[in-house]
Amino acid sequence: MGVPQLDRTQREVYKRFVRTAVASREASGEAGLEESLLELVNVRVSQLNGCAACLATHVPAARKAGVSQDRLDLLPAWREIDAFGDPERAALRLAETLTRLDDAEERAAAIAAAADHFSDEQLSALEWTIVLINAFNRVSIASHHQPTLED
Repeated sequence: MGVPQLDRTQREVYKRFVRTAVASREASGEAGLEESLLELVNVRVSQLNGCAACLATHVPAARKAGVSQDRLDLLPAWREIDAFGDPERAALRLAETLTRLDDAEERAAAIAAAADHFSDEQLSALEWTIVLINAFNRVSIASHHQPTLED
């Protein structure tokens, strides 16, 4: 028995999952969150989770949204450099703490810090983005999805 491709084996479940992601992205736009910020979060969470398939999707999407290759290259070291603004830093901190879930105090501090930069509606939309990219990472990893590489 092979590894089940969750998106292909339970197609209707996956379609509903994708519809949820589309609704989340629409809510993020309506709340005024920039595409570049959302893609930075998607890339960082995918890095933390080691999801190659999602990185292959979201790194180009981040570039298309205006994130420079230099900033993408330095994203794992975002805490150490000045290449990211305060709202981005707050979003990345929130993304990391909601991905790891191992430190309740840090999670509370990250949410409070993010609330200094985002409205309640924006913060909620950002958290949905983080929750959903984590879920997509897990679907792709569980399904052993492989990125399409162009050499």
